[in-house]
Amino acid sequence: MLFAGSDGGAEHWAIIASLVETCKLNDVDPLAYLTDALTRIVNGHPNNEIDHLLP
Repeated sequence: MLFAGSDGGAEHWAIIASLVETCKLNDVDPLAYLTDALTRIVNGHPNNEIDHLLP
């Protein structure tokens, strides 16, 4: 929590860090992946197909 500011901030950071590292392990550009996934979510990607957004 020292660098995150709060427990919630630390949890959110852990999620983002995990996604970025998963991208790297799968030879996926993290910025391109996050841009695509967030754009799809904003444009109404169905919640029941959230697994399709994994790197």
